Amino acid sequence: METYVLAGGCFWCLDAVYRTLNGVSDVVSGYTAGTVPDPSYEAVCTGQTGHAEAVAVTFDPEVIPADIILDAFFTLHDPRQLNRQGNDVGTQYRSGMYYADEAQKATFEAALARASEIWDGGVVTELLPLGPFYAAEEYHQDFFAKNPGQGYCLAVAVPKVNKVRKAFSQYVRAA
Repeated sequence: METYVLAGGCFWCLDAVYRTLNGVSDVVSGYTAGTVPDPSYEAVCTGQTGHAEAVAVTFDPEVIPADIILDAFFTLHDPRQLNRQGNDVGTQYRSGMYYADEAQKATFEAALARASEIWDGGVVTELLPLGPFYAAEEYHQDFFAKNPGQGYCLAVAVPKVNKVRKAFSQYVRAA
């Protein structure tokens, strides 16, 4: 099993997308790349903690290749938007990849290069060593599945889920 920590806007969307893919065994929404120990959602939203909303995606690379996990990441968000995704604005919504070791760093660098070609350059995704990752509050975990009719989920998460399902249909879990 492998775990990648990725940030690409609101963690609800990343969580919703990755939970639809075969080979993904766990997704934990949380906070990373900040300066305050064990931050709360409210603190992160102020922009003062330095944290990004992120997910820790655990997957089996024998079922779903690492490149697919990362290409889905660059499909579900716009990595050219600095400190935002759509109407979600602030440093906590930045695009980031946080590597646990040199092997992950190399894999992430290759994915960034592929994304730069697809997005015509201008990718602002940060690539940093993984520091502490703090799980978000329980109500943020598996938010989309627990709240499918919530307005944000319908307006923002559903289109991202559908985009990834279409692009990576061979890896989508059977309904």
